[in-house]
Amino acid sequence: MSQPRPGTRDRRAMLLEAVRDGSGGIAELAAEFGVSESTIRRDLASLAGAGHVVRTYGGALDTERSPREKDQEHAAAKEAIAREAAALVEDGEVVLLDAGTTTGRLARHLAHREGLTVVTNGVTAIRELAGFAGIDLIVLGGRLRHPNEAILGETVLAQLRHISPDRVFLGADGVVDGRGLCCPSLEQSVVKHAILHAGGEAYVLADHSKLDQAPFSYWAPLDRDYRLITDEPKADVTYPQFAESVILAGEAEIVGGAAHHGRRGR
Repeated sequence: MSQPRPGTRDRRAMLLEAVRDGSGGIAELAAEFGVSESTIRRDLASLAGAGHVVRTYGGALDTERSPREKDQEHAAAKEAIAREAAALVEDGEVVLLDAGTTTGRLARHLAHREGLTVVTNGVTAIRELAGFAGIDLIVLGGRLRHPNEAILGETVLAQLRHISPDRVFLGADGVVDGRGLCCPSLEQSVVKHAILHAGGEAYVLADHSKLDQAPFSYWAPLDRDYRLITDEPKADVTYPQFAESVILAGEAEIVGGAAHHGRRGR
């Protein structure tokens, strides 16, 4: 006697386990679960929308990795971007750091500075700065989201209304012109949008693997002037939509020859 097929919720839970075990192809997963490929696509879309997996061409990859594991991906690029961002920060400024591994590296580069005030909702940045008396560290309080260790919620939004930092630095899972910053949850997209609008100058830190990528279903619109700091050496050619707003990490000049403070996101 054949076993009954699991319900949608149970199947998606088992599907997530299969992806974590290394099975990511749609055809392979459809055969394993005895359902159509279109059903697997819908299930993967649901899991991606919840932030559990990243959709790829023909399948999915698990995203439930620790911040340390994520930090090791494109580590040299993230380090170059963090150094470039740190060089923009002037003594005595108030800066706001979004949660993320690249912003965490930026925090590390700021840790030995004196007279800075750093506001953050990122646990990685908190760890990097907590032991340095020269930094006035302000932690935004709220609910901790795993696995990316971002502090989120209405209390974070309420606190953001009471600060006006000189610069804000945002991380990204994906950056798409005309849409903005791709986020793993709706709550995180709302907080990122509030961070974007909190400061005088706004910067998005994104290595080449994040450009023009949309792994999730939630968005923080880039609807103000901003600068994109990236390691992509041909960003102005490969991604002409970003040409006027790019700062190339490791280079003294701005890609595309832009002299103003970024272009307005649509």
